[in-house]
Amino acid sequence: MKRDAVFEFFRRLAEDNPEPETELEYGNVYQLLVAVVLSAQSTDVGVNKATRRLFAEVRTPEQMVALGEEGLKDHIKTIGLFNAKAKNVIALSEKLIAEHGGEVPADRDLLTTLPGVGRKTANVVMNCAFGEETFAVDTHVFRVGNRTGLAKGKTPDQVEAKLEKVVPQPFRRHAHHWLILHGRYTCKARLPECWRCPVIDLCGYRNKVLEKPVGKGKRASAPS
Repeated sequence: MKRDAVFEFFRRLAEDNPEPETELEYGNVYQLLVAVVLSAQSTDVGVNKATRRLFAEVRTPEQMVALGEEGLKDHIKTIGLFNAKAKNVIALSEKLIAEHGGEVPADRDLLTTLPGVGRKTANVVMNCAFGEETFAVDTHVFRVGNRTGLAKGKTPDQVEAKLEKVVPQPFRRHAHHWLILHGRYTCKARLPECWRCPVIDLCGYRNKVLEKPVGKGKRASAPS
């Protein structure tokens, strides 16, 4: 995708949603960190259902450690991989207390030293909590980057590096949220809804779905 097209791509997404935010629910930076860790291979909707009661009781690493691994499991047992996630959340909480005074560090490298926190999670926290221009590449961002031609890469790190190079101001702060939401609700994995896509003319995807399916064997014409 050429430079002018990239600018127009984000301009349109920004026009549709000027202030995009994560769909994870949280009350402070620590809760955001926990929510993002729990969201790995899970939906934001599922995580929010599990954390509403949890976050009503737990707002700090100290409270999480007091709750304990078994207590945490009871809250998040509806989330995939909850056993491993509970172990990591308790461990990262203990490390925050021991090494950071119970505070979430505003440093990506330090964040990735915490149990269960990879580069994507650290990027989300740095962006949402600390306003940094980071590009968290989840499955949606990876798909949209490759499918549209915006940022092609064989790995999330490669896509992130491409986004770092091509995303212009003033769109860098919110770029990954626009891409996540676009992938979640429009540029879907199984059936991209190209017929209602605001950037369809900028997209390099060859197999565009130009008509909305209306049941088995039937299609409706796309709106003009």
